[in-house]
Amino acid sequence: MFSTKMLSFYRNLDTKIRLPKGISWIDPFSPEVLQISKAYHNKFYHDNKKRTFLMGINPGRFGAGVTGIPFTDPIQLESVMGLKNDLQKRHELSSIFIHEMIEEFGGVYKFSKEFYISSVCPLGFIKDGKNINYYDDRVLEKRVTPFIRKSVEDHIKIGANLDRVVCLGMGKNYKYLKALNDKHNYFGEVVPLPHPRWIMQYRRKDKEMHIQSYLDVLNRI
Repeated sequence: MFSTKMLSFYRNLDTKIRLPKGISWIDPFSPEVLQISKAYHNKFYHDNKKRTFLMGINPGRFGAGVTGIPFTDPIQLESVMGLKNDLQKRHELSSIFIHEMIEEFGGVYKFSKEFYISSVCPLGFIKDGKNINYYDDRVLEKRVTPFIRKSVEDHIKIGANLDRVVCLGMGKNYKYLKALNDKHNYFGEVVPLPHPRWIMQYRRKDKEMHIQSYLDVLNRI
């Protein structure tokens, strides 16, 4: 089952990599979050279908870094997905955009039949109490590249559509994922879309236009 394989993937992430000084992992997978993740995957991904993966950067402190589910904060986890939780209820900007887009696509059930949202790096990082992306530090990027490469290869084994992968982020995340794909030929195409946080932080007045851009891409897949 797709759900069983994804759960095994998250349970077995290897965080023994020595990170640069001052940088630590965001690893949300406490026993409670693993139970939430199990409920989520069994509810929406309990089949053997292949999906097209949408890959963000890495989890942040207030979305996947709390819930274990990319671009989903504790509020949406309960109100949209119907999964009650005792996590601190606060919204995360990127997740607001993604779930509005999913609703316009046709809802979580329809979306999950065709797509799975993940991250290029499945765990996040903190430096000086703030989020840091895997590509923001050259030493960090170099050290986690084998971890990222294994993650992508595991996604393929779990059930990724090999025709294309959608990259959330048109800058450094796209550049990194495309270079990785050019080297290893994982997917036929890497399709870039603007990152939800960039949209919500800098182009919020154009949110509906960007949602439509997402829908245009997803409906062509």
